[in-house]
Amino acid sequence: MNLDPCWLLLLSMSLEVWSVPLDRNATPQEDTGLYYDRYLREVIEVLETDPHFREKLQTANTEDIKNGRLSKELDLVGHHVRTRLDELKRQEVSRLRMLLKAKLDSTNTQSLQMDHASLLKQFEHLDPHNQNTFEAKDLELLISTATKDLENYDAERHDEFKRYEMLKEHERREYLKGLDQEKREKEEKRMEELKDKHRKHPKVNAPGSVAQLREVWEETDGLDPTEFNPKTFFKLHDANGDGVLDEQELEALFAKELEKVYDPKNEEDDMMEMEEERLRMREHVMKNVDINQDRLVSLEEFLKSTDKKEFNNPKEWDTLDDTKPVFTEAELQRFEAELRTKEEELGKRAESLRQEQDLLKERGKALEAQRREYQQVDNHHLLFQEAQNNLPAEPPQNLPIHT
Repeated sequence: MNLDPCWLLLLSMSLEVWSVPLDRNATPQEDTGLYYDRYLREVIEVLETDPHFREKLQTANTEDIKNGRLSKELDLVGHHVRTRLDELKRQEVSRLRMLLKAKLDSTNTQSLQMDHASLLKQFEHLDPHNQNTFEAKDLELLISTATKDLENYDAERHDEFKRYEMLKEHERREYLKGLDQEKREKEEKRMEELKDKHRKHPKVNAPGSVAQLREVWEETDGLDPTEFNPKTFFKLHDANGDGVLDEQELEALFAKELEKVYDPKNEEDDMMEMEEERLRMREHVMKNVDINQDRLVSLEEFLKSTDKKEFNNPKEWDTLDDTKPVFTEAELQRFEAELRTKEEELGKRAESLRQEQDLLKERGKALEAQRREYQQVDNHHLLFQEAQNNLPAEPPQNLPIHT
């Protein structure tokens, strides 16, 4: 079963699950990165089984989905669908309660008489006041929250990569600080040689350019580059035949370009940087091709992009190595200050745990000493009773004889 393209307009970051048939035996797909990803997927999958809702979805536009009008159709779905949605919501509420408890436990916060309804308010993708049934408001909240979160997803990925690069630079500097001058100079030279080796790669074609697409046409599709046809190319790479290229289908087109720069077998090639490069390429294509900014590329948009000057004569593509660093020295210093603060907090927490452990050991020793003392008393008591039992019986005394 393929999920309707209307969901793609709303959940474009979730396309790996929507854009392929739902095969229970298939290899699990990457999730959206949302903490409620599984709940989101399962709700949509259940809704797709209802003929009425599916029909309404097919005639709905993006605004109908985003503004909540589609949510009102929930009242007309079948009883078995509503029952399953209720079950999914109760499971999600239970999961969120466990997360809250784990968080409170980790911060030593007292969770007695915990007001779950109040705490659940921090989760925006469901109605916390109704924890048992899935209603129209739940679908509306799920759609609006997912839309907002997914729109910010790329920015969050860039931020995560930035922190990764700062941590890598921090660890590099700390490592060099621990070496003597001779070893440090030798290691710095080795690192520079690795950087130079990484920079020496074949020319990378601009993503979405005729040169880049023709290379895919020839090397991936095995077709004659002189017979390149944009319309045929689009249909070849619309893997699920839904009439649009989603973000994952686009990113698949960049594999050949990324292979020119990154090889997981090479020490000098960082796979985290490769994923950032992939994201940059996709954003570049979307910026130039996705006219209505729905995070999907239609055939019409794709063909229009081939008429642009940039398609045949693009600017040379700059890889991450050719661009300025993703962080400044000031940002690195702030990041290192954060690390030091966290290390201090962890140190204090570790010391507190060590003291608690020592206290437990002392209590354990005291209890063990008390146990031995009680055991000795018990042993003495047993010996005394045994001695009493082993005493010889006294003969009866002669009674006086009365006449």
